[in-house]
Amino acid sequence: MARRTTQQEPPEDFEEHILDIDVGEEMRNSFLEYAYSVIYSRALPDARDGLKPVQRRILYTMNDMGLRPDRGHVKSARVVGEVMGRLHPHGDGAIYDALVRTAQPWSLRLPMIDGHGNFGSPDDPPAAMRYTECRMAPPAVAMTADIDEDTVDFRPNYDGRELEPSVLPAAIPNLVVNGTTGIAVGMATNCAPHNLVEVVQALRHLIAHPAASVDDLMRFVPGPDLPTGGKIVGLDGIRDAYETGRGTFKMRATARVEAVGRRKGIVVTELPYGVGTEKVVDRIKTLVQGKKLQGIADIKDLTDREKGLRLVIEVKNGFVPEALLEQLFRLTPMEDSFGINAVALVDGQPRTLGLKEMLEVFLGHRFDVVRRRTTFRRGKAADRLHLVEGLLVAILDIDEVIQLIRSSDNAAEARERLMTVFDLSELQADYILDMALRRLTKFSRIELEKEQAELLAEIERLDAILGDDALLRRLVSDELADVAKTYGTPRRTVLLESAGTTVSAAAAPLEVPDDPCYALLSSSGLMARTSSAEPPATGEGRANHDVVVSAVAATARGEVGVLTSAGRLVRLAVLDLPTLPPSANDPNLSGGLPVSEVLTLAAGERVLALCTLATSGPGLALGTRQGVVKRVNPEVLGRDEWEVIGLRDGDEVVGAVELTTGEETLCFISSVAQLLHFPASAVRPQGRSGGGMAGIKLGADERVAWFGAIDPAAPQGSVVVTSSGASTALPGTEPGSVKVTPFDLYPAKGRATGGVRCHRFLKGEDVLVLAWAGAAPPRAAAASGAPVELPAPDPRRDGSGLPGSQPVAAVAGPLAARLPEAPADDAVPG
Repeated sequence: MARRTTQQEPPEDFEEHILDIDVGEEMRNSFLEYAYSVIYSRALPDARDGLKPVQRRILYTMNDMGLRPDRGHVKSARVVGEVMGRLHPHGDGAIYDALVRTAQPWSLRLPMIDGHGNFGSPDDPPAAMRYTECRMAPPAVAMTADIDEDTVDFRPNYDGRELEPSVLPAAIPNLVVNGTTGIAVGMATNCAPHNLVEVVQALRHLIAHPAASVDDLMRFVPGPDLPTGGKIVGLDGIRDAYETGRGTFKMRATARVEAVGRRKGIVVTELPYGVGTEKVVDRIKTLVQGKKLQGIADIKDLTDREKGLRLVIEVKNGFVPEALLEQLFRLTPMEDSFGINAVALVDGQPRTLGLKEMLEVFLGHRFDVVRRRTTFRRGKAADRLHLVEGLLVAILDIDEVIQLIRSSDNAAEARERLMTVFDLSELQADYILDMALRRLTKFSRIELEKEQAELLAEIERLDAILGDDALLRRLVSDELADVAKTYGTPRRTVLLESAGTTVSAAAAPLEVPDDPCYALLSSSGLMARTSSAEPPATGEGRANHDVVVSAVAATARGEVGVLTSAGRLVRLAVLDLPTLPPSANDPNLSGGLPVSEVLTLAAGERVLALCTLATSGPGLALGTRQGVVKRVNPEVLGRDEWEVIGLRDGDEVVGAVELTTGEETLCFISSVAQLLHFPASAVRPQGRSGGGMAGIKLGADERVAWFGAIDPAAPQGSVVVTSSGASTALPGTEPGSVKVTPFDLYPAKGRATGGVRCHRFLKGEDVLVLAWAGAAPPRAAAASGAPVELPAPDPRRDGSGLPGSQPVAAVAGPLAARLPEAPADDAVPG
C-alpha cells in the first residue's frame, strides 16, 4: 500500500534569500552576453586566418584525423561528430552547413575541403551528411601546416578537457582570397573573393614596400575574382571598398548571342556570384507571364557536369537580341550587386578593414608564425645537438664508458658516474645508457660528426633568421611565392570600368549608320569599336586598363576577320562589338566585350589578331609554334569561317599579322631567346590550304614564343621586349627578368636558320615567358590588364634582363603607328 506524503515545512531557522533584480538591467546584460557570444564565437572571422570558429575547428579536426588529400574520403557524419563532440557543441546542422560551404567551388574561390557525393548546387541543398564523404583539399594543408611547431596559441575547449587553436597558421591569405559572409548582433560582414596569385603579388610588394598606397596595391589586385566568373561592371565601388572597407559593385552574367536553330538566342555561361539558374528562370517566367518582358520564345537550362553552366534563351524573330539582353540585365538577377562590408576580428575586436589593413594583419600573423616556428626548430636542433655531442664524447672513450657502466651497481649510479667522469648532463647520460650496442661502430662516429655539422649549420641559419628582420621578411615572401605557384589559378572574372553602349529596345541593327570606325582587340581579350573615324589616341601618361594588341579600320555595318591560334579566319560583324564612348577612344578597352561573348572558340583556341577582308594586297603572314612561316594570298570565301593554313599535328599559330606593303620584316623569337628576322619577300605567298615553309630552325623541346612583322619605316624605330623565367614556375606568378633592346642591333639572317641570341638567362631561368618586337615606345600590361612599367632600352643585344615589377602578359607599340586611315563606306568588303 503506497504511503501518501505531504510537503515538509521548512525548518524554523530557514532564512529565505530573495533578490530584487531590475528586469531591464537583466535583459541588457543577458543580451550583451548573447551578442558577445555571436560576434566572437560564431559570425565574424578572424582577420588572420579568415576563418570563423566552426570552420577553424573543422579544418583542425580533419588535420588531427589525418584526412589529408592523399588519403581516402570518410563519411561527413564522422567529421561532424568529431567536431561537435570535441570542440563545437552547437549542433550538427551548423557544423555540416559550414563543412559543405567550405567544399563548394561556386562558394569559395579556393575550396578547403574535397567533397565526394552530392554537395548541392547554387539552387539545391546538399545530401544528408550520412551520404556524403570528405577529406582535406590541398589548400587546407597549407592552412594547418606547422601547427604542431608552437606556431599558434592554444586554448581550452568548451569543457576544458582538450585544447584547440585560437587561430590557424594560415599560409594562405584566406580572408581576402575566399571572402566571408556572416550576420552578428548589430553588425555583419561580407567580403568578396579574390585571385590568390594577385593577392600574393600584392603581399610581396607590401613586404618590400611597407608604405605602399592602395593605388599601388590595386596594380596587383585590380578587383575581386569571383568563383562563378562573370563580369564586374564599374570599379569605383571597388576602390571605395579597398580604401574604407565598404563599397558596392555590380556583377553581370556572361552571355553571348548565338544562332539557336532557326532563331537567335542568348546563351548564358556564367552567372553573378550567389545566383543560380533556377532563380533566373523563375524570374524570367514571372516577367513573361506578367507581360513585362517580351521577345522570349523559350528558355532551356542545359547545365551539366561536363560543359558547366549553359542557359539558352531563345529570342523571337523580329526582336533584337542585344536589346533583350539589356532588359534581362535590368529586370532579372543576371545583373546583381555585391556590397562589401569587410568586418573582421583584429586582436579580439571587430574592425572594418580596407585592402591594405587586411593584408597587413595577415602579414603580421605570418611574421609571428614563421618567427615562432623558427624558434621551435632552433630549440629542437639545439636539443638534438646536445645529445649528439654527448654521444661523441662516449664513442671517443667507449671502452672506459663500458667499463664504468659494468662496474656500477645500478643505472642511477652509472648515470651519476658518467656525469662526473665525462662532464655530461643528465639528458646526455640517460641517452648514452639507452643507446643500442649497434651504434658502437666506427660508422656511427662518422654519421654523428656529419649530423653535428649539419645541426650547427642549421642552428646558424635559424639564428640568422631570428636576428635579421629583413631575412625573416624575405623568407615569408618566398613562402608566399611558393603558395601562389602551388595553389594559384588564372583569373575568372572580367573587370569592366563600364558596360559599354547599351542597345535600345526600339533600335534595329540596320538603323546604325555605316560610319567609318576602328575595331580593336586588347591584351586581356576585350573587343570593341570606336565611335568615329578618329584614330584612338596613344594614351600616354594615363593609367590605362590594358593595351591594344590589334586594330583594323572598318565601318560600323561592315565585317572584319579574326585570326585564331587554330589557323582559322572567322568573319565578325563590327556591329556586334560595343561602341567605346568618345572620351574613351584610347587604348583603354574596359568597356569592351570578352572575345568569348562574340565568338565561339574551341578548347585552348586563342584570338591572335584582327584583319580586313580585303581581296587584294600583300595578304597575311602567319608563324606557328613549330617554326613554320606562311604568307597567305588574299581570299575571301562566302562562308562564316575558313582555314588559312594547314597545321601539322600538335602545331598552332602563335602570331598573325596583315601586311600592308609587303616590304615588312618578318621576325621569330624562340623560347630559348633566339631571334631571327628576314624580309617578307623571302616567303612565297601560298593559297589558304598550303602548309607554309620553314621559318626558323628549332632544337629539341624548343618552340616559337612570338612571331610578327616589323615596319622598317617606324618613326621612332623598333625595339625587342623579352621576359625570362623558369619553365617550372606557374605562369603569371613570377615577374621574371625583363629587357628592352633596339631592334636594329640584331642582324638579319636567312630564312630557316637559327638566328641570334637576344636574351641571356640568369641563374634559375631557362625560358622566355614573353617576347615581342615592334615600334617604339612599347607599352606592357599584366594579365589583369593593369599597366606594367618596362625598363629603359639596353644596348646589349644578348644581355640579361632586370627584375620586373610584376609578370608581363602582353606588350604592344603605339596604336597610331599601326592604324591606316579609316576607309570610306565602299572601301571595306562585306
